[in-house]
Amino acid sequence: MIGYTWQKSSYTGPNGNCVELSRPRGLVRDSKDPNGPRLQVDVPALVRAVREGRFDR
Repeated sequence: MIGYTWQKSSYTGPNGNCVELSRPRGLVRDSKDPNGPRLQVDVPALVRAVREGRFDR
């Protein structure tokens, strides 16, 4: 997507595949398909959920 800066996690594996986040819009995409669908999220709520371990397996 033109005009957005995408950031990968510092925990990205050696193959580089991960989810990417574009702020401040709160867009999330899969790095394997950069032209694919995107999700718009509430960034503070997402960060809070990650810190609380809601996505831990």
